Amino acid sequence: MGTRPDQGSAARRAAPLAQAPAAAAGGARAGTSRLAARLAREIEGEVRFDAFTRGRYSTDASHYQIEPLGVVVPRHAADVERAIAIAGDAGVPLLPRGAGTSQCGQSVGEGLVIDMSRHLDGIVAFSPGERRITVEPGVVLDRLNAFLRPHRLHFPVDVSTSSRATIGGMAGNNSCGARSIRYGTMRANVLSIDAILASGESARFGTVTPGRPAGNTTLGALTRDLLGLGRENAAEIATRFPKLRRRVGGYNIDALAAGGPVNLSHLLVGSEGTLACSTAIELALAPIPAHRVLGVCHFPSFRAAMEATPHIVALEPGAVELVDRTMIDLSRDIALFRTTVERFVRGEPDALLLVEFAGEDVSAQAHSLRRLGELMADLGHPGAVVEARELAFQAAVWEVRKAGLNIMMSMKGDGKPVSFIEDCAVPLEDLADYTERLTRIFHRHGTEGTWYAHASEGCLHVRPILNLKLEADARKMRAIAEEAFAMVREYKGSHSGEHGDGLVRSEFHEAMFGSVVVRAFERVKDLFDPEGRLNPGKIVRAPRMDDRRLFRFPPGYSPVPLETALDWSAWGGFAGAAEMCNNNGACRSLGAGVMCPSFRATRDEKDLTRGRANTLRLALSGQLGPDALSSEAMAETMRLCVGCKACRRECPAGVDMARMKIEVQHHHAARHGRGLHERLVAMLPRYAPLAARAPALLNLRDRLPGAAALSERLLGFSARRPLPAWRGDPFRPRASAVGPEDGSEVVLFADTFNRWFEPETLHDALAVLVAAGHRVHLPEPVAGRRPLCCGRTFLAVGEVDEARREARRVLDALAGFVRRGVPVLGLEPSCLLTFRDEYLAMLPGEETSALAERALLLEEHLAAEADTGRLRLPLRPLEPGRALLHGHCHQKAFGAFPAAAKVLRLVPELSVESIESSCCGMAGAFGYGAGTYDISMKMAELSLLPAVRGAASDTLLVASGTSCRQQIRDGAGREAVHLARVLRRGLAREA
Repeated sequence: MGTRPDQGSAARRAAPLAQAPAAAAGGARAGTSRLAARLAREIEGEVRFDAFTRGRYSTDASHYQIEPLGVVVPRHAADVERAIAIAGDAGVPLLPRGAGTSQCGQSVGEGLVIDMSRHLDGIVAFSPGERRITVEPGVVLDRLNAFLRPHRLHFPVDVSTSSRATIGGMAGNNSCGARSIRYGTMRANVLSIDAILASGESARFGTVTPGRPAGNTTLGALTRDLLGLGRENAAEIATRFPKLRRRVGGYNIDALAAGGPVNLSHLLVGSEGTLACSTAIELALAPIPAHRVLGVCHFPSFRAAMEATPHIVALEPGAVELVDRTMIDLSRDIALFRTTVERFVRGEPDALLLVEFAGEDVSAQAHSLRRLGELMADLGHPGAVVEARELAFQAAVWEVRKAGLNIMMSMKGDGKPVSFIEDCAVPLEDLADYTERLTRIFHRHGTEGTWYAHASEGCLHVRPILNLKLEADARKMRAIAEEAFAMVREYKGSHSGEHGDGLVRSEFHEAMFGSVVVRAFERVKDLFDPEGRLNPGKIVRAPRMDDRRLFRFPPGYSPVPLETALDWSAWGGFAGAAEMCNNNGACRSLGAGVMCPSFRATRDEKDLTRGRANTLRLALSGQLGPDALSSEAMAETMRLCVGCKACRRECPAGVDMARMKIEVQHHHAARHGRGLHERLVAMLPRYAPLAARAPALLNLRDRLPGAAALSERLLGFSARRPLPAWRGDPFRPRASAVGPEDGSEVVLFADTFNRWFEPETLHDALAVLVAAGHRVHLPEPVAGRRPLCCGRTFLAVGEVDEARREARRVLDALAGFVRRGVPVLGLEPSCLLTFRDEYLAMLPGEETSALAERALLLEEHLAAEADTGRLRLPLRPLEPGRALLHGHCHQKAFGAFPAAAKVLRLVPELSVESIESSCCGMAGAFGYGAGTYDISMKMAELSLLPAVRGAASDTLLVASGTSCRQQIRDGAGREAVHLARVLRRGLAREA
């Protein structure tokens, strides 16, 4: 029989290593060192036992934190098998981990973590005719479905975390998804599982027939024992298991008692890595419906939505998903979703139901949508359905719903929606009463709940808002859980409806299932894992869910006092900004969107927005030891962050890692100083005027044999990439203003990069603005002759004080224009958008806010002028009539990229196609670094460079970013231009 985990041990594993007793810590370190050394010798994958890695793997998307002993990233299944055997020899617990997005603490624990997500992501076998596929556990759902799409097939368990959820993790949690009303849970779609047992033996778990010989193997003996357990407990299982499709609590021992053939893989599904470690999973596939339509039903009250749900389900939709008022309001404040929300939300509803119909007959789906409208009218809500028939519009609506958790967690401050009762499921006819009674429970405890998700199945994700840094709120959590679970049992529902048990709900199984069934659960665990080494403390023999020593914010948690270089007051401090990360892992996406480019290239948790945020939180709270923030390990954590700002827009929780990196670099330099490479990058605006006097001399670096190699050794600039060529004709306007004196005023800010390296781009932009009838001002510094600079190069190395000086010069020079409301236009996104971002953190106040409101990229201004009908820009067709457009990361982060495509389309007969890409990889000076050149090119090869190479030779290549144009030139041998140059070429005449 397995043993109950020691509660004291649980507390120790949640605490920083520095707090462990000296003698015990010394012994543990010695044993851990031996384990790490043996693993490193005997497996091909990576072995990481350093404090920073352990910290990154100590959390998942729950509120728990337990530090593992170490992490193994296996290369293949043989590594997994060997790691399990070595851990067994050492008597060390272990847990397999996918994307680490579990919301109940399933994927954290003391022991050896095996990260299956990085390399174990292959297709093992595929039979499209039989609609089945076998995959390794690290395959991500969206990537699997992208592979299946050409065959008109998909894996239909469509969880909201599909962009990062691994099939192994989905099987471990028995995931369900929005369309489970049609396709069922993960269990219904898994055919077999190849797994490694705690003993180190491999076995295939599939369908067996009771009464047939099971053989004398370990699997045979296990099969006999399991089937016997099912027979012995059949009556109790039939009585105590909730009669709901949304029941994922405990082990699926009802599969053993069903009679007839038994699929033993269904016992592993939902077992949370406590029974075996899967290495291959066989899945049943479904045809992709030919047609989908979506109706967004609006309700004046939450109860009205709940009361309507059973009637809507009777129409046989494929999905009915709830979006409540809180989620609507929060999503309106998130730039990524604001436009979509305004399109599908009418007025101020208290709740929405997203109702989807899908099938092969488009007329049948249209008929269902009409019936939905008629039903809503019959229920007293005429005209309350917004129809989404276009697939792109439907996809945008679903993206908002899929981001529900992250949207809810975007609340700033210590109070957050906490997951602990969110997966309760009740019969559909009881849903309205259940939600109303649960809301009254929240009110009695002085809080509110946020609601969203699976109305069709009676499984609403509800999260009370609590501050788990406070003992009082931890007690509230316990009280609410006990009252809520008692009510769920009253309705004969399930307290685990989708996200599993983990540390949150496991301890409540006895009340839900009864002692006989729970003893049967324990017997299953002991048959598979007699020593209790596989992910202990989950499903059976669990600790208390409110043991604060296991929390992410344990007793005594407090950020270390820190004087910051930037203003973090909007988050309650720098630590508060790091704490915004809820670990749900949207940054792990490998598909559409921009975030997170370094992770896409390395697939390493260290190089992920989430991994960096977790590391920062631990450092800022002293859990990684003194001076962790300015340590070399922290610098390495941030090294591959390219400052793309994608997380600023695409992370629904608003984690702004680009700004955080600036702060970290500032503190690192304060302790260690800056190297020559960093100083050369930062000081570019200062020495540029001198360099422009002798461009031929400086450009010898890329002409003299051996000079590039010497610059790599001495200065850190990669010899494999040419440096930008200095120009002898930089942008030096002869007048402070050009264009018609009665024209509408604009300011054109000449950035350092275009001024000294591509002056023709500024000249062309000036010509375009004048042709559009503008009076264009070219600002000059109030004092001194050195041209203005936004300060971006200083920020790139964390030199905040120098960047602030540059910002002060810019603010002084632009003050008069800003007071008059004159738009301030720029060409280089990384420079101009600094006015709308970092200036607010460096010099917060009215003048920076006023500048931020008036700062626009050239394309934003022209697009706005065109929208209002004020733009008078005479353009003619261009040859060849095709343009391929790449967006700069900062353009995308600030929602400015659509304006670029809109402006290019002003050119008559010009066909514009946008490249679906993440960061180009150049990212200012990042791509020039000797140590970052390779990763820079890997980022570029993910999508940008293949798209450029695939374009016809006469296609116009357009990119607003200087660095993007350089990457295209270096990586594909093609020339890209700024859109200002395209517009100048298209001018029918010039003023």
